[in-house]
Amino acid sequence: MAQIVESSTPPIVSATVPDWSREQLSGWWQPSHQLIKCLRNYQKWRQRKGILGYLFCRLNAGYHRFWSIVTGAELPLNCENIEGGLMLPHPNGVILHPDVHIGPNCMIFQQVTIVSGVKIGGHVDIGAGAKIIRSVTIGDHAAIGANAVVICDVPPGATAVGIPARIIEKNRGHQNSLDNKSQNNLEIGQNVTHN
Repeated sequence: MAQIVESSTPPIVSATVPDWSREQLSGWWQPSHQLIKCLRNYQKWRQRKGILGYLFCRLNAGYHRFWSIVTGAELPLNCENIEGGLMLPHPNGVILHPDVHIGPNCMIFQQVTIVSGVKIGGHVDIGAGAKIIRSVTIGDHAAIGANAVVICDVPPGATAVGIPARIIEKNRGHQNSLDNKSQNNLEIGQNVTHN
């Protein structure tokens, strides 16, 4: 009889390669996914130019306005530095400045405000009510706690909490040099063993 031994390490979310499946619609009534879809479509048609590009830009701008009202979020159409894999599980009250740069596979919860000049790395989780109110850089695989007020840079793999935010942990899956080791552990843990 064969047994499958599963790895105890969670799957690694990349900080460099966007996971576009995180933005896929599984049903029509998914306001956050619809809002992101409108943003992506608007930007795609704006690149094309011409009468067709203009018409589809206007159409997607209308859809964007509708989904912005439904979600209560402010993601301007000219936010061009949002990489793939963005998740907004509860988009209510999310406000992003058009100049913000968001890396791949980030997750932003409700009531988050991000101001101009902020650079967010890949696979960053931002908790509910967090405010990033200065031009700062947040490293890959970082986490911002709920209701944190970030006014200084957050290093890769760190967790920031509090008002003002302070770094409490710097080992949250910092994967830059560990991706290969973790992949090997995952493969070893999924091998079939015989009794």
